[in-house]
Amino acid sequence: MHEPVRVPAVKAFRINEIFYSVQGEGTRAGSPNLFIRFQGCNLRCRRESHGFDCDTEFVSGRPWTAEEMVLHMKQLAPDCNWIVLTGGEPARQTDAGLVAYLHDRGYRLAVETNGTLPLPTGIDWITVSPKVAEHAIRQRVANEVKYVRGYGQGIPHTVVKADHYLVSPAFEGNALDPRTLQWCIDLVKNNPKWSLSVQQHKFWSIR
Repeated sequence: MHEPVRVPAVKAFRINEIFYSVQGEGTRAGSPNLFIRFQGCNLRCRRESHGFDCDTEFVSGRPWTAEEMVLHMKQLAPDCNWIVLTGGEPARQTDAGLVAYLHDRGYRLAVETNGTLPLPTGIDWITVSPKVAEHAIRQRVANEVKYVRGYGQGIPHTVVKADHYLVSPAFEGNALDPRTLQWCIDLVKNNPKWSLSVQQHKFWSIR
């Protein structure tokens, strides 16, 4: 009989927040998920280099054991079996032990990563959203690859092999400039391999 994988009780992960919401972007948009936001990132996104500023607070956080995470998630949404590992950069902390522990408790795992660090095997859905030059990407296989684009930025020449290729217009806070949206619409119309992904959760006023 298969024995559940145990994560040592002394091991803790630095977590910014855990919440229950609806996925707001990508090909899984509209689906309910539990979100684990890991503290910290290995990049600093700036408008002058990427065309956008990072709009997520992931600096603060506290230690959580895997057991504490599961107990909390069962209280938030006992019937939800999808978890999105996000950040910050979740690949800094996500390891094979955590993946196995959560799988053994009935969860399926999605991850949203910048692709600069390799992920452990076994994750059910991988979203790579690059913020660096292509040669610096280490996670080169994904279910979907998503690039944020500001007005005037061209279609990416990605090294990531994915099932879905997405362009996401850059927001100004919770506002989307119609010119930027139209630019991204024209990008995908002129490059049919790509699809449009808009951060719908900002229109819905949810996390």
